[in-house]
Amino acid sequence: MNNITLSTFLQKQLDYSKIDRNLLLLLNTITNSCKKINSIIRNGNESDIFSESNTINIQGEQQKKLDIIANELIIKDSECISCLAGIASEEVETIYEIPNSYTKGNYLLLFDPLDGSSNIDVNISIGTIFSILKIYDNDGYITENSFLQKGKKQIAAGYVIYGPQTNLVLSLGEGVLFFILNHDNEWILKEEKIIIPINTSEFSINASNMKLWDSKIKQYIEDCLTGTDGPLNKKYNMRWVGSMVADIHRILRRGGVFLYPKDSNSINGKLRLMYEVNPMSFLIEQAGGLATNGTESILEIEPKKLHERIGVILGSKLEVEIIKKYYL
Repeated sequence: MNNITLSTFLQKQLDYSKIDRNLLLLLNTITNSCKKINSIIRNGNESDIFSESNTINIQGEQQKKLDIIANELIIKDSECISCLAGIASEEVETIYEIPNSYTKGNYLLLFDPLDGSSNIDVNISIGTIFSILKIYDNDGYITENSFLQKGKKQIAAGYVIYGPQTNLVLSLGEGVLFFILNHDNEWILKEEKIIIPINTSEFSINASNMKLWDSKIKQYIEDCLTGTDGPLNKKYNMRWVGSMVADIHRILRRGGVFLYPKDSNSINGKLRLMYEVNPMSFLIEQAGGLATNGTESILEIEPKKLHERIGVILGSKLEVEIIKKYYL
């Protein structure tokens, strides 16, 4: 691919009229923010930025100092670029309105600044997840309802994973792109069309919650565990990191199915629809997979509130179809 950079790739999309100039600017801005976060992570002092803060976020979770740093960095970088109507973060209770001193646009940015941050102290891969929506009748006034759009209406979605190698996974609605961050701090295109294998023998789930699951998920997992002697007639492996961006990255690269169902403790589900589930489902389906809550397509669900939680099953197409049959 002759070391095509993200900036070069996006410029070509602009030249072909597949994106507009404001979307190009927004994508360059959010991915540049992720470069800064990556640098902070690589060079940070563990006793400083990797420790817990004294604050609790809207989700009721103890924030790490790095959660706060990443959140403020992305907002600061994005608010002034003249293409956003508003911003919403998993770490903040309500929407962030663009100050009147800045020109506003018609894009909306939603993001999880540091997915998996509870794993920082054990050096497990963490990431930044983002989703981009558009409003078409922008009179300069937005509310939370402006953000409550179905996942299928996302203009773009992606994540950066800060692991042994820093990767960017991105979709503009025509497949899934894979970039690496090189030694010159440039995003280099390595793969133009990630395709998830339609079959899998790997599942990813937090088995410690088994007693809380509904009968459908329990039965599916029990059938997986019986291997070739069971009704699914194949040997499964279980993989679970506990960092969604790491678990989804593995599935995008080699297949698998990820389950985080609602249960008796989390009756609506645990993961956030707008900041985690919608962007990841968009990427999975753009790569040929499926995403469902068991009975509905994730991307068809009408959000009811900004921090809505939901149960999710996503990954290799045929395995998700098998799981859906348990709900019939």
